Amino acid sequence: MMAQTYPEVGETLHDVTLPNGLRVLIVPKPDYHETYALFAVNYGGIDVRYVPAGETEMVEDPAGIAHFLEHKLFEKADHDAFDLFGATGASSNAFTGANTTAYLFSTSRAVAENLTTLLDFVQDPYFTDKTVAKEKGIIGQEIQMYQDTPGWRLYYGLLGNLYPTHPVAQDVTGTLASIAEITPAALHRAYRTFYQPSNMTLTVVGNVDPQKTLDLIAANQAAKTFAPATPITRGVAPDYDVATILPYRSLSLPVARPKAAVAIKGQRPVKDDQAGTRFQVAVRLLLEMLFGDSGALYQDWYDQGLIDDSFDCDYQAGATYNFLTFAGDTEDPQALSDALVAVIAKGADQVLDPARFARLKQAGLGKYYQGMNALDSMANQLSTQSFTAVNAFELAGVMRDVTLDDLHQAAGQLFDLDAVTVCHVFPEVGA
Repeated sequence: MMAQTYPEVGETLHDVTLPNGLRVLIVPKPDYHETYALFAVNYGGIDVRYVPAGETEMVEDPAGIAHFLEHKLFEKADHDAFDLFGATGASSNAFTGANTTAYLFSTSRAVAENLTTLLDFVQDPYFTDKTVAKEKGIIGQEIQMYQDTPGWRLYYGLLGNLYPTHPVAQDVTGTLASIAEITPAALHRAYRTFYQPSNMTLTVVGNVDPQKTLDLIAANQAAKTFAPATPITRGVAPDYDVATILPYRSLSLPVARPKAAVAIKGQRPVKDDQAGTRFQVAVRLLLEMLFGDSGALYQDWYDQGLIDDSFDCDYQAGATYNFLTFAGDTEDPQALSDALVAVIAKGADQVLDPARFARLKQAGLGKYYQGMNALDSMANQLSTQSFTAVNAFELAGVMRDVTLDDLHQAAGQLFDLDAVTVCHVFPEVGA
């Protein structure tokens, strides 16, 4: 078993790829009572166009199928996997994002039993016409709940402006119309293509013996029969074209207070290597420098009443897209979006104080180390980074190496008025 020690974070990572291609990451934490495990697949909401395993022609699945598949894997012919976890006192869950789907549990006992349950239920799909029809009703209620959430509508309104033809703008849960098209055959096809062990990672963090844990996982996998691994051909094209952006959208929703949001579309790909990771760290530090709640700009806007503590900004990067978002409640949506656009208009000519940069970098490192003390945070970071060339324990070194010049370069690359879109939410008349 390959073990790598990271003195800066005081952790040892056991990283093994099994004969079937499954990558296993184990971090022993003997001083903790809890163990957290996360079984992830490199497949998410945007992966609706692909060549199915064993076929040659590209297909397109309905929006929301990755999320639908996540729900369905828990249900078997004679039991629900949630019940198996609950019987041991474990807490279990799952989530689907734009690029990944993950299944997880946390427990303070019966780790081996729960690991076996996790592996077995994810790797044993069971879909029938009856169970799929039932799930459509359940997920339909979830979709309607999100459609009644103003912040959710604002976010996907922004993405719809940035990416009119890219599936990142589709709600990961799909629509009532799209999930109506999902069939057991479509679920099996997507499962067969993406849920190959070689496209998955199992991360275990907690009070475990690494060798015994690996032996258990390896024996579980060796006892199963898997189809030979096949290359995955994804059909979602990169989208960095600013010409397709819809510059403005407004929504009338049952809110007490208006909302404003601005987004910027990335115009270059961000690779999953060291340089790409450094760029993403630089972008997030740039956002904190310019818009963080400890800065002069935030305080000025707060004092003017342009923003309140709901204001936030974020950066998301995937293999075929990347974008910045800024959003918050405000009495004057136009004034807030104008203020944001004015900052963006400066491009690389941002005034960045070196002393503040040094403080924020140290604060960022502090948050990183604090996150490494939480098993779920560590496991999620490791799992997310497992599909890239940089693992989570290397992020502190990347952050230390980022310079003020990196932030100016990031601003110059991303802050472009031609790449901007605006979305406003207003209270419904009479609401």
